[in-house]
Amino acid sequence: MAEPRFVLDPELTPALTGDLLDCWVEATNAGGAVGFTPPVTRADVEETAAATFAACPEPDHLLVGLGPDDRVVCWLVLNHPRVSLYSHWRRVLRVMVRPAYQGLGHGARLMRAAEDAGRKLGVEALHLTVRGGTGTEGFYARLGYAEVGRIPNAIRVAPGDDREEIYMVRGL
Repeated sequence: MAEPRFVLDPELTPALTGDLLDCWVEATNAGGAVGFTPPVTRADVEETAAATFAACPEPDHLLVGLGPDDRVVCWLVLNHPRVSLYSHWRRVLRVMVRPAYQGLGHGARLMRAAEDAGRKLGVEALHLTVRGGTGTEGFYARLGYAEVGRIPNAIRVAPGDDREEIYMVRGL
């Protein structure tokens, strides 16, 4: 499989928006911690997606990895903190790889592309949070992100299933 072609702030056509939504649903239903717990439908994700995409390309930036058929392979959002005191960094949100493409290194490629995009935007660091209990902090640590804190019981996945929110940072 060819490496994805990364596009920062693509035109959000109805076709691309639909493909991004489908990727979000597929990633969530495969167990991805991207804002919902499975099972979800497109209708479950649409409102959050609309708000996410409405902030792109300003003040946030959408980064999409496209396959040779221009189908979404992976994507994320570089979120502006909206406070001038924090304008030198961005939050990395909604990191996801379509399940059919997982395990091929596309997640690491996506994160490297996010670092490149951050540098082009003139930011000095990327911040992200991960849901405890998923093991994803190890993935980000291998990419140079340092854990800077944890908030116990910050995320309620289900009644009786509270998880830590783990904060990680990578300087650019």
